[in-house]
Amino acid sequence: MDDTLIPEEKIFNSIFVIRNQKAMLDSDLAKLYGVETKVLNQAVKRNIERFPNDFMFQLTQNEWKNLKSQIVTLSQWGGRRTSPYAFTEQGVAMLSSVLKSEQAIIAIMRVFVKIRQYAVNYSELLAKIDELQKSDKEQNKHIAIIYKIIEELVKEGFA
Repeated sequence: MDDTLIPEEKIFNSIFVIRNQKAMLDSDLAKLYGVETKVLNQAVKRNIERFPNDFMFQLTQNEWKNLKSQIVTLSQWGGRRTSPYAFTEQGVAMLSSVLKSEQAIIAIMRVFVKIRQYAVNYSELLAKIDELQKSDKEQNKHIAIIYKIIEELVKEGFA
């Protein structure tokens, strides 16, 4: 199957930081897998032993409320009665054995790998900035500003 049919940007925008982990919500994953959220959750419940807490967890009401307040387009999640389940990278990989969609899992896992690569590149950039800060005191002010901007971007993003 051609895994380019699922745009990486769509996947990237569906990954949130929840409980200090990168995770995807059940409803977003269901869309990518081409099934209803109810079907995805039923498949997971039938195979619950494959989904320990570090693979999948249900958001608390407070976490769900906070996440919804951060997102501009809430209509994508409709009027849920319960808090969604969040799947970590390992949980997303495990879903592939439960839902059997090669197209979706390949595309999603590629995005998670890219995020890890960004994190490595970010770490290297921080090391270079620290080195520059030690070498020239006049540049320190400029570098400090750049460093703060990068930190803010990382807090909002996925590095």
